Amino acid sequence: MIADFRTFPRLRLVGRAVLFFAVLTAGRALPERNFEASRSLAAEVTTMVELLEDYHFNRQQVDRLPKPAIGQNLIKDFMAELDGQRLFLLATDQEAFTRRYANALYYNLQRLGDLKAAFDIYVQYEKRVETRVNWVFDQLNKDFDFATHEVYSVDRSKADWPATEAEADDLWRRRLKFELLQDLLNKKSIDEAKKNVHRRYERMLKNLADIETDEIAETFLTCLAQLYDPHSSYFSPKSYEDFGIHMRLSLVGIGALLGIEDDECVIKELIPGGPAELSRQVRTNDKIVAVTPEDGEPIDIIGMKLRKIVDLIRGPKGSKVRLTVVPADVTDGSVRNEITIVRDVVKLNSARARAAVYQVPGAGPAGETAPIGVITLPSFYGLSDSEDEGHDERTSATQDVADLIKQLNAAGIKGLVLDLRRNGGGLLSEAIEMTGLFIDHGPVVQVKNFSGDVKVDGDDDPRIAYSGPLAVLVSRFSASASEIVAGALQNYGRAVIIGDRSTHGKGSVQQVVEMKSVKGALARVPKTGAAKLTVQKFYLPNGASTQNKGVVPDIVLPSVDEFLPIVGESDLPHALIWDEIRPTRFSGHPLDPHVVTSLQASSQARQEQLEEFSYLRKDIDWLKARQDQKEVPLNLDERHRIKEADDVFKKEMDSEKDRLAKNDYLYKEFTVVPDPPKPAPPEKTAKENEPDELSTDEDPGIAKVDIHLRESLRVLVDAVNLSTNPHYWVNGSAPLTARVSKNG
Repeated sequence: MIADFRTFPRLRLVGRAVLFFAVLTAGRALPERNFEASRSLAAEVTTMVELLEDYHFNRQQVDRLPKPAIGQNLIKDFMAELDGQRLFLLATDQEAFTRRYANALYYNLQRLGDLKAAFDIYVQYEKRVETRVNWVFDQLNKDFDFATHEVYSVDRSKADWPATEAEADDLWRRRLKFELLQDLLNKKSIDEAKKNVHRRYERMLKNLADIETDEIAETFLTCLAQLYDPHSSYFSPKSYEDFGIHMRLSLVGIGALLGIEDDECVIKELIPGGPAELSRQVRTNDKIVAVTPEDGEPIDIIGMKLRKIVDLIRGPKGSKVRLTVVPADVTDGSVRNEITIVRDVVKLNSARARAAVYQVPGAGPAGETAPIGVITLPSFYGLSDSEDEGHDERTSATQDVADLIKQLNAAGIKGLVLDLRRNGGGLLSEAIEMTGLFIDHGPVVQVKNFSGDVKVDGDDDPRIAYSGPLAVLVSRFSASASEIVAGALQNYGRAVIIGDRSTHGKGSVQQVVEMKSVKGALARVPKTGAAKLTVQKFYLPNGASTQNKGVVPDIVLPSVDEFLPIVGESDLPHALIWDEIRPTRFSGHPLDPHVVTSLQASSQARQEQLEEFSYLRKDIDWLKARQDQKEVPLNLDERHRIKEADDVFKKEMDSEKDRLAKNDYLYKEFTVVPDPPKPAPPEKTAKENEPDELSTDEDPGIAKVDIHLRESLRVLVDAVNLSTNPHYWVNGSAPLTARVSKNG
């Protein structure tokens, strides 16, 4: 069994580019420190290089690079990891470190385990931060003019480092005005704003003083690993322990995986069934900027270590925590939402597959409704998942879906939607077995290692759980195992794929290797780090990789996801390339072009005519305009006008959303295990067709109006109608239905 390891957040240096900090005190100095690698750490460094050279899937491409070029890229990437917004270091720092270390850097890592370059770069970064923070403290004692017509570029991640101190001072003068404006727009006085900014920078210096040798080594070696591909990394001993323990414990509280990006706490993933996901108040890529414990004062967490943030958010079951959140779909960082979440453990049953039957109009000449089933699968969970520990019965995504299909078949469904929009992957074995529920038998995925050896994994069980018309609903969040299922069913012509322009595009397999298991010299070390290496690639039965390109839907729907800061595989530096291998033999072929063209035409007509798509396009146009605005004005009156206009627009969209929600289809839910009875909401009666009960779409502004799901239901009704016309049949089978081979 091959497990497809999903990427977990790793600990990063807290000193990366700061956002928002400010007043009062005189300068503060960081303690002088000398970093040095221990013998065991040096051994881990050489082992890490050895593992990358000998086992990484992409090693040949990296080995072709001249070693000085590797050193040069590593220095640049490490500086960018420390200073992601190019605010503290200077271009002259990069030039100096490149001259001093680039030529011999790879040799020193490979043969000596020497991390002097990493330590020297970090110390210089620390000095630059200390100097700049003291400059900020001095500036905060002065007056600021918010009536000038200046602008600030919010995202400097692709900018150059300032060339001179004077250029850096001008950048920071505007930066500081931008930070203060954020608080002024949130009804803070100028003195309050200065105090808030000052506290943040004070905390940054304190966090920098807490950085340890292992953390610097971890970031530096991860930068080295990510020259090979973006999913490889190095875990320090502490982080390796966190990988198995601490980060999973962070789910207990609000049910979210958190990460640090440019000193801001970002929600990387919402755990299905967790308090955050069930609250419908936050979504992936939202930023948490403050945490208010129950009956406490708000604590600004920008620049705070991830461990400390997790400790603040976690708490006793049933207690409340208030979060200050900057939504992912805004470019104005002054927009903040205050939300309250009741802490709880992640309920396993809530994280399992769920189903519903919708009554969709438009079937038959009289326009009667057709029952269409929907199964929402949050992940490909299975027997080896640690989440199953402590439960009497181990769960399997495939078994759960099979059980739900039985219930849906008994309800007389005419078609089925498999919703994988928020499914980031899981066990490869579950993905293979899941595909087998919809085909009689055959290959599902090909897995290739560095040597070119290809292993074909498939379904050997001729039984089919569901043979009727099938659609798979995907998004940019659908990754890895989800892409295998969607791609394989597309190869077989078994399903029409609907959704965003493409899926995520992660078509690789990672393996975690503990250092002491491969290095004899480390065998007696109590705790060592680990390497996470990409060792294999996925390919579909037709030979196409899911890497980089993902799975391209047959029917593409307009989506806010296209304009959110969602990073797909193709956006990541050093991502493995897309390629093809020889197709394996399988008894299937893509959907007949006549069928696809007909379904596309009907869907396109609805996209042009229906109010909900007009609503969606307005949402997209507004967000796109905001995303295209790369610079933010530093004029207070102008910012107020922008904020007021945005508030008016959002109020209008909320009103339209509520009106559209009243037209939701009637439906009935099904679960694998019975849910406890739900109390009726205040001033309402519990209804079977409560319009927002099943909605899982987290697009901005449309939480209760799941436009993509509604359109996928209509597409399946179109397919049901096509099945009555023999013109669209292929080899005696109706469109999107299972074809049973003669020997099956």
